[in-house]
Amino acid sequence: MPRLREDTVENIYEATSKNKTKSAIVVIGFFIFVSLAIYYISSAFSYYFGYEPGGFGIAGLALIISGVTSFASYYYSDKIVLSISQAKEADRERYFDFYTVAENLAIATGLPKPKLYIIEDSAPNAFATGRDPDHAVIVATTGLLSKLTRTELEGVIAHEMGHIKNYDVRLMSVVAVLVGSLALLGDLFLRARFRGKRDSKSGSAGTIVLVLGILFALLSPIIAKLIQFAISRRREFLADASSVAITRQPNGLISALQKIANDTEPLEVANKATAHLYIADPFKGKIGDARARFASLFNTHPPVEERIAALSRMT
Repeated sequence: MPRLREDTVENIYEATSKNKTKSAIVVIGFFIFVSLAIYYISSAFSYYFGYEPGGFGIAGLALIISGVTSFASYYYSDKIVLSISQAKEADRERYFDFYTVAENLAIATGLPKPKLYIIEDSAPNAFATGRDPDHAVIVATTGLLSKLTRTELEGVIAHEMGHIKNYDVRLMSVVAVLVGSLALLGDLFLRARFRGKRDSKSGSAGTIVLVLGILFALLSPIIAKLIQFAISRRREFLADASSVAITRQPNGLISALQKIANDTEPLEVANKATAHLYIADPFKGKIGDARARFASLFNTHPPVEERIAALSRMT
């Protein structure tokens, strides 16, 4: 009888721990990069206007503006997303499996039962939103509820419960604040820099800082956005592992992901602002092989094939 390779089977607790570690590494790297970018752009601001660099001084304005707008969006995220998605509160009698699965999994996870909403669309998909477990919402399309078996539905709802339990909405809101602050700060600096010259006696050191500031202002918003997408992809893997930890078996989620991936119908109400929330890419975009590797950097979701392969190794 052939022996299984050691890397073909992965304990669920090991898989969850590994995903948390990888996610933490990406998040820490993101914060380090953003800190460096803000420092050099702020220093370049100071040198350009003839002041001694004060570290994060000018960054305060960008952080305040981006922070206030992002906090408002975060605090009312559930209402905003539900409105954009045209979601309606689910009726318990009509969507009995949806309700009872969510109730059972809430008991299993120790979380409050989230509010349940549906989107009238035949494309199968689902997402979770809300600033914390006490204000969580799970939304499913009517297509998902009609096309999945109860076991498959359990896998999907457990995945969304994983997002709630892991505070992914809160994390991605913080990341969005930093990405927005960085983009705003870079834009302010470039507008000031190229509108006209100020007399600055900063010398060669100041010139180096100005060059670094310009490079960070031009490139860091793009790099930060790519890292943001990478964080989103890592949290999807973690939510998949959390689903298996909750349901104690990966087959339901594997089968559900296969059905969702094989359905070619795009979700009509999805847009770029909400696409990252869904369990799978709602646009069903198809990329040619030649551009697939480059295009994958801009995806908010890892390929379904990779997710299924990872789930298949879990026990």
